[in-house]
Amino acid sequence: MAGASNKAGRRRRARFRICASAELGAGESRKFLLTIAGIEEECFLINLDGEFHAFVNRCRHVPLPLDWVDNQFFTADRRYLMCQTHGALYLPASGLCVSGPGEACGKKLFRIPLEIADGQIYAQPPASAPERGI
Repeated sequence: MAGASNKAGRRRRARFRICASAELGAGESRKFLLTIAGIEEECFLINLDGEFHAFVNRCRHVPLPLDWVDNQFFTADRRYLMCQTHGALYLPASGLCVSGPGEACGKKLFRIPLEIADGQIYAQPPASAPERGI
């Protein structure tokens, strides 16, 4: 689909199907791979009470995946996303780190733009790559 043109002649951004919106219940998550600036990145999609958000699966303290157990990103009360290695807590709607190691607090997870069309959820690769270091 990369490079496709719409009827007005504008180039449409590439998009990659993650899943049908009905496949991901409230409080659930799903990992997926997405090529960003030529690098394959592990990302995750969450359903926050019917709103979908996606981020690169990388803590802002040390660049490690957030989930220790596959696809477990939420805290037990489902209020935060948590780095299972460092205990950093992130707001699920924005990806903002609100608790944890000082290097992470105030930073945001790298957001993946989403498009929902005809009941399907698509990721759109961001124009720039996420930060790799701490």
